Amino acid sequence: MQFLSWFQIVLLVLLIAAISLSAGIVLNRLIHTMLNQDCIYESIIKPLKGIPVIWSILIGMYALTFLVPVTDGVQSSLYKLIFALLLLSLTIIIARIVAELVRCYTKKTQAILPASSILITTAEAVIYAAGLLITLQSVGISITPVLTALGVGGLAVALALQETLSNLFAGLHILISSQIRIGDYIKLNTGEEGFVDDISWRITKIKTLGKNTIIVPNSKVASSILVNYHVPQEKTAFIVPIGVSYGSDLDKVERVTLEVATEVVREVCGGVTDSIPIILFHSFGEYSINIRVILYAKHFVSQFRLRHEFIKRLYRRFRQEGIEIPICHVMFRQNGTSVSSLTGPEELL
Repeated sequence: MQFLSWFQIVLLVLLIAAISLSAGIVLNRLIHTMLNQDCIYESIIKPLKGIPVIWSILIGMYALTFLVPVTDGVQSSLYKLIFALLLLSLTIIIARIVAELVRCYTKKTQAILPASSILITTAEAVIYAAGLLITLQSVGISITPVLTALGVGGLAVALALQETLSNLFAGLHILISSQIRIGDYIKLNTGEEGFVDDISWRITKIKTLGKNTIIVPNSKVASSILVNYHVPQEKTAFIVPIGVSYGSDLDKVERVTLEVATEVVREVCGGVTDSIPIILFHSFGEYSINIRVILYAKHFVSQFRLRHEFIKRLYRRFRQEGIEIPICHVMFRQNGTSVSSLTGPEELL
């Protein structure tokens, strides 16, 4: 009979566990189906994923304390365990909700606060730490010795993690100063350049035009001299140098070049359509009159396509208008006779 009673208890435990687990899985799938594209709605519903399973198990454990005969000490310990797990699950939910809200807010207000993982990680860490301390205090464990130990060991930890903390505060400084934001195109004084992909608690990820990722410690980024091509505005100007022969009609050259440049910025994707290109005769070169053409692009990387199209169209138009682009003129002597040779780009190679 004693064996049968324990057998019944085991069956009861397994039955309640199965019911609780099944209910948790069903609720979890229901939450998953409720998710949609609304940012705020997802910030509230998405953090609940997986939590119904924990809550169902806790309800089953609580029900067992009434159905299974246990001593008062065991029952009290179970109540504390259930309450502690409940507080921890609530801490997880709050941390997830805050993380989602921070992510949602930063995406909508990039100009004010960039969407960086360091902000989300910091917010989660603060909530988890507070939740853990509250849980310990609620189950009767004094947190005063814990805080004292943290205070005493804080200096040792700070010395041991000096470089890590330096990168952490450097990352926070970068974000707060708003001199570098996610998506900006930057170039460091060491030569690395690309789009800022993320600023985490230790490193800054820079994605190059070749889709490679450069990992730079935050402290290096904060202390380096860099160029941000998206500040104060994303629109950028770039220069295309050209040269024409000394026999060219400079008024005609200026008119044709301006027409082609205006056509390019208005027709090619990435050009600033309301901008007016600038044509400047720069200097008398050894073989040509040098010109600087200034065009405007909406983004830093747009200049490559604009430059490509401008050179193609300008070369075609120069040939149609009879404007000569000079090539290298070489003079040398052979057996006392002067020989003149025109060397084109293909011969120089």
